[in-house]
Amino acid sequence: MTDLALKPEVSARRADVRAFMEEHVYPNEAALQREDDDAVELIERLRAKARAAGIWAPHLPEEAGGTGSGFMEYALLNEEIGRSMWAQLVFNCQAPDAGNGEILHLFGTEEQKERFLKPLVEGTARSFFSMTEPEVSGADPTGLRTTAVLDGDEWVINGHKWFSSSADGASFGIVMAVTDPEAPPHRRMSQILVPADSPGYELIRPIPVLGHAGRGWSTHCEVRYTDVRVPRENVLGEPGDGFRIAQKRLGPGRIHHVMRWLGQMQRAFELMCRYALERQAFGGPLAEKQTVQNWIADSAAEIQACRLLTLDAARKLDEGDEARVEVSLIKFYAAKVLNDVIDRAIQTHGARGLTDETPLGHMAQQARAARIYDGPDEVHRMVVSRRVLKEFADGGTFTFD
Repeated sequence: MTDLALKPEVSARRADVRAFMEEHVYPNEAALQREDDDAVELIERLRAKARAAGIWAPHLPEEAGGTGSGFMEYALLNEEIGRSMWAQLVFNCQAPDAGNGEILHLFGTEEQKERFLKPLVEGTARSFFSMTEPEVSGADPTGLRTTAVLDGDEWVINGHKWFSSSADGASFGIVMAVTDPEAPPHRRMSQILVPADSPGYELIRPIPVLGHAGRGWSTHCEVRYTDVRVPRENVLGEPGDGFRIAQKRLGPGRIHHVMRWLGQMQRAFELMCRYALERQAFGGPLAEKQTVQNWIADSAAEIQACRLLTLDAARKLDEGDEARVEVSLIKFYAAKVLNDVIDRAIQTHGARGLTDETPLGHMAQQARAARIYDGPDEVHRMVVSRRVLKEFADGGTFTFD
């Protein structure tokens, strides 16, 4: 397990993020949640402040245009950033741009970085990741049907995607497509950069999720590719590298989500504890009721467990380990804890917890999706159990080093 003592420079950056959140983000949450034109303008103003404060794109290193220095520091910063749904937009580390930026940094050519990564990091462009398809299970990407066929010096792309998040208003997407149907399953796919103004690309609709359609940065879109042509050099890496790159993207992307969830669950926990102390019912504060005490104790233990598991996975990623077991483990465990802690906080608040007088209702709406996106809980449990059992089947045992 890693040393949990914060380095002075990381502690100072956390303090800077916390102060920024207190001054600029929390007071504006209600305005940002309206997602209207005023909210768009407000985000741009806050982004300028964040950039001037040196708190910008903390998921990427300086050579890519960010201010980050690894997964461990980013995890610790995200305990502050993740407390608000809107902060990731303000600091330009929002999904799916964060994951797209990382793979462009790792696998993009110099020309691709100049055209696609640079505006993404500068905050002048947005992107989407186009993988999931409505006709096949998203949990088994080997069944994807979208194709990209070489015709001279161009890829011709045909297919139907959905949950291409943030496609509404994006400048480009990264499309997962079958480029060699005769290859082994994990060498059939490639990832191809597609500008949103390409003829044949159609944004069909933002899909309402739990009654919320969103706009721009929070949409989950259905899109179609009909004979979309892009240059041959728009492929990321080499043809057939799609799954390998996806693992490099989705692994860090999953831990990024969990990092933000730590902030969400900690904020919900604080709201629950404060309200339990002040709310009177049946002759005394809720904090004196055994059920509420159990909720608080269970939440404290589960949050700390999530935090330690996340920091351990971040350490391994910084050391070059893919940490697939650790990432899958925290993905399904933290998703459950997130939902449970927020639910307990709502229950403690009673009807008030369902209103917009606290952030809990909106947090609960967003939290439910955590058990599905970037792989449903059941798939991550399967990944963990298979890898654990393989060690035993080979005559060994399984330990977390």
